[in-house]
Amino acid sequence: MTQVRVQAFGILRESLGTAPVPFQLAAGATVADLLAAVAAAHPAAMLRGIAVAVNAEYAQTTHALADGDEVGLLPPVSGGAPDENSSGHVALTRDVIDSAALVAAAKQSTDGAVTVFDGIVRNHSRGRQTLHLDYEAYEEMALKQMAALCDQARQNFGVRHATIVHRLGRLHIGETSVLIVVASAHRAQAFDACRFLIDTLKKTVPIWKKETFVDGAVWADGEPFPENLAAQPEPKQ
Repeated sequence: MTQVRVQAFGILRESLGTAPVPFQLAAGATVADLLAAVAAAHPAAMLRGIAVAVNAEYAQTTHALADGDEVGLLPPVSGGAPDENSSGHVALTRDVIDSAALVAAAKQSTDGAVTVFDGIVRNHSRGRQTLHLDYEAYEEMALKQMAALCDQARQNFGVRHATIVHRLGRLHIGETSVLIVVASAHRAQAFDACRFLIDTLKKTVPIWKKETFVDGAVWADGEPFPENLAAQPEPKQ
């Protein structure tokens, strides 16, 4: 037999709970087998369109599970430290993001441009008045994904430096939820890399947002996972 621990995130916690759930499967079971078992045990869980992580790495439905694996069930996402060359910085924080300090730290004399994306909590969404937001993450995996995105930005766009810092916990109106800073010799590459980072982060990094309004609360709809990451359980017969 194979026993794994399943951790649900975002809206899936409302069906599976916040604590890791043990599942016992037949030897040689795959992610697809686990999803079928989860669906049978928790029929209200919305598993269509989710992605799955095994030991903090994205995994396909054909991935064979081993005894003791940690499995994360990731609904579509809402959703560190500098390296030796100061070419990147990623972090998750529950403190207020100091945008000015991070921008200043990114600059060097070789740069001709610094592009900044500052995501801010606004006071309305879906035609409703927003009171506050709550962010949560699969933290170990989110940091890995954020670091990988910074590496991709430097390699694909030729920029020198990329920073991603994301808040977790409760955020109030006007606070920064995510800050992205890109420094480069040329402005075009800096703009392109910054856009790539925020757009890809919203699709692949396991961070979720719950919106609280004056008349209720909902988990924000995430963007669909890319096809190579989405794990779709087999439809019921």
